[in-house]
Amino acid sequence: MTLLRDGNLAAAFDHAARGYDALVAANPGYHAHLRRSACRLGLPRRGDGLRVLDLGCGTGASTAALSTVLPGARIVAVDASAGMLERAAAKSWPDGVTFVRAPAEGLAEAGVEGPFDAVFAAYLLRNVADPDGVLTTVRGLLAPGGRLGVHEYTLGGRRADRVVWTLVCRGIVQPAATVLGDAELYRHLWRSVVEFDTAGRFAGRLRAAGFGAVRALPLPGWQTGIAHTFVGRRPRTESEGEG
Repeated sequence: MTLLRDGNLAAAFDHAARGYDALVAANPGYHAHLRRSACRLGLPRRGDGLRVLDLGCGTGASTAALSTVLPGARIVAVDASAGMLERAAAKSWPDGVTFVRAPAEGLAEAGVEGPFDAVFAAYLLRNVADPDGVLTTVRGLLAPGGRLGVHEYTLGGRRADRVVWTLVCRGIVQPAATVLGDAELYRHLWRSVVEFDTAGRFAGRLRAAGFGAVRALPLPGWQTGIAHTFVGRRPRTESEGEG
């Protein structure tokens, strides 16, 4: 199969939205890992007075992680899928959380404007056709010194990492998705990971996009070597970025 992109991918997520929360809840550590990645942004004062963009919020799992870790922040949560966003917006949220429907490549057209103190992107960048273009957009939305956090399936590069990922997808995820009628989306999930950057290569992609202080941090449990948190920041000055 070819990878799903743009409107086809959004439509697949629309269809999957009804069973998405139940499926990810069966993943040990899913929500705890998102909270861990949100903590790794290293934002001060529990987010008081800060503005955070949750890019690719899905049904709101990443939004919930950010809201828990940064209860004082104003969070703008964005997703391209109407079905996923409807599920997210229907949940109970504190004041300061807003939802916007937009693809990552069309934020300006949807009225999503910076500056943000941080941008968080979970399970997003391997799904866009032009990850470098999206990273350039994100860098422009960040205030000088603003933080980037990426929570993503990026294999560590060992053969064992790919084997474990394939076994989990083919033995657990895809059979469950087939029952729900979403087999195509979860076949895409498997392939999107094996064809995307390794963790080291993705960290290099962030540096090439102009982010500084980039770190790739592993996640625990069965996802060790399969999922990582990446953190970086927009340099405060152009000379700092050059250095």
